[in-house]
Amino acid sequence: MQVGRVGQPGWLVAWVLLIAWSGTAYAESALDWLNRAAAAARQLNYSGVYVYHHGEHVEVLRVLHRSDASGEREKVEVLDGTPRQFLRINNDVYCHQPDGKHVRLERNTIRRFFPALLPPQPAPLQEFYEVKLGGSERVAGRLCQVVLLEPRDGYRHAYNLWLDKQTGLPLKARTVNGNGGVVSMFVFSEIQIGKAPDAGLFRNDMRGKQIQHASLDQSVAAGWDVTAPPGYDRVQEAVRPLPGKKSPVTHLVFSDGLSVLSMFVEPSDPQGQAMQGLSAEGAIGVYARQVDGHTVTVLGEVPSQALIETGNSVRRK
Repeated sequence: MQVGRVGQPGWLVAWVLLIAWSGTAYAESALDWLNRAAAAARQLNYSGVYVYHHGEHVEVLRVLHRSDASGEREKVEVLDGTPRQFLRINNDVYCHQPDGKHVRLERNTIRRFFPALLPPQPAPLQEFYEVKLGGSERVAGRLCQVVLLEPRDGYRHAYNLWLDKQTGLPLKARTVNGNGGVVSMFVFSEIQIGKAPDAGLFRNDMRGKQIQHASLDQSVAAGWDVTAPPGYDRVQEAVRPLPGKKSPVTHLVFSDGLSVLSMFVEPSDPQGQAMQGLSAEGAIGVYARQVDGHTVTVLGEVPSQALIETGNSVRRK
């Protein structure tokens, strides 16, 4: 009897420890970290300066983010080179042009700025990325949990994320190609989390400025069949006027929730030199081909295989 009484509490203790350990493991799972990161980037108040490395280019940007009863507001300023300023008011993004006279407006855009790189619901990413925990490292003086997203196929790059352990906010993000080379990287050099930037900093001064709409109020012609790589859904389509183009172009955007590729379709210029084949613009891969008197251009920070197969899939209906 005595042995039974001693053994029973031991079994109970082991059972309680197992349940506690299971809860801790779930709380610290890689997917749970991604969920925290996605919510933090959209819901927290923060301000800071980060560096964006892409190819051989480096840009320094300041971000202010405020979330309150009126919604989400975000201001991103490029601090070096050509002055640019982006202002997000919920789902509308205003780009104040360097000439100080024009503002480019993108309505209902999916475009997000760092640190909001993840989709609102990251779980579906697991179908195309193996998501796992890395180690702990410091970024901008704050301890971070590293989360690794490794592609399950050749249609997307790997992503490494450094997430603030206290809040989940991404403080560093790196895109890595199949050879281990860094394609692009964002990293905060300074960050303040929790204090809401003054609402006056988000005032959208439109006095004396002319709005240029990023897309025309036209339906996208349904004259093309496109097959994007597995996992890439069509998330945006528009007819856009672009600088240097005689006529508007059709723009389609495909994404798996993290990786993004864009496709432009425009009438070929008989007087110009037609783009053809694979090239690169910094960290952006570009693939172009001619289809029935039109130039199809596919681009993005994705492997060449994704660009080529998407471009080659385009057919007239």
